[in-house]
Amino acid sequence: MAATIQDAFWLVLLGVVVGGALVAVATLLVTGRLYDQIGRGGLSIDEERGRGHPTRPAGGAAATRERDEEIRQLLAARNERRVRRGEAPLDVEEELRRLTAPAIDPALREEIRQLVVARNERRQRAGKEPLDVEAEVERQVRELG
Repeated sequence: MAATIQDAFWLVLLGVVVGGALVAVATLLVTGRLYDQIGRGGLSIDEERGRGHPTRPAGGAAATRERDEEIRQLLAARNERRVRRGEAPLDVEEELRRLTAPAIDPALREEIRQLVVARNERRQRAGKEPLDVEAEVERQVRELG
């Protein structure tokens, strides 16, 4: 009798495994692309990409304004802490300009200067008034930011 129970156990186990595999395959075939939709929806980060629409640019004037407003809020909070400690508050707008200024390394600044000097040489050959090199370099650096 013990042998028949062991034989029955292996048959039941095999039946459960095969049955489970058949249910899994059937579920996969019935659901189709349902699993591809997991994580998509109105709150999904890549929702625009998921629908095949071109993505919106990450930058832009609205993003810059939002970033600057958040930095202003952080600087205002920092100023409040400074005042509570008895320190002098910082100028929020000046600190914002300093923090958001473009990071221009000396090699890039020198390359811009060389381009301005070359442009001045072309302007002089054309009989035009040369540009102020330093002012033009600073203007182009500001445009990069």
